Amino acid sequence: MQHERDTAMPPLALVALGANLTNGTDSPARTLKKSLLLLGQKGVWGMKTSRLFTTPAFPAGSGPDYVNAAASFRWSETPEALLALLHAVETELGRVRGARWGARVIDLDLVALGDAVRPDAATQSRWAALPPDRAAVDLPDRLILPHPRLAERSFVLVPLADVAPDWWHPVTGQDVAAMLAARPDAERAEIRPVPWPGQDMPSTDGPNASSGLVFPAFRR
Repeated sequence: MQHERDTAMPPLALVALGANLTNGTDSPARTLKKSLLLLGQKGVWGMKTSRLFTTPAFPAGSGPDYVNAAASFRWSETPEALLALLHAVETELGRVRGARWGARVIDLDLVALGDAVRPDAATQSRWAALPPDRAAVDLPDRLILPHPRLAERSFVLVPLADVAPDWWHPVTGQDVAAMLAARPDAERAEIRPVPWPGQDMPSTDGPNASSGLVFPAFRR
């Protein structure tokens, strides 16, 4: 199938959210909700959010269950600027970076920005092909887009399917729905929707018909 991007619009940013530790005052679910509100306060608008899900800790046995979600919005600046903003929100909510793939107060991962490939297709593919034991310890020294572990993580793909099921991977050509369908049934079954704190997220445009919630306009 031929995919086309509307070049009149800024590219669609996809962000995965996760948490499995309290920050001393807020539950993980409340922290995720606060992260979305902070992004809105910092100028990220037009945001569509997924349902909230509970998922087993990854790697298995590494801590309490996670809550996960995803958000999509238009972004007109660089991927590096968005990554810096996500890290600033994490810090504001109490994250201290420690062990890779360890338990955490908040995790905001930049999964993709439209059809951007960073730094290039060969490097992205090399990182995506790393075996799990290497991926657990090797840390890239630059931003890799799309996120190299995207296709193997149901806890990312299930929320993404709420907000961007038709987004397609610019290197592999697979869309979110196809990547999710390729994951094992048992893995997908472990990911269960749960209510957002307060039952709903604030919205001015009203809830998205399928699942998510919408914040007004898009950044600049």
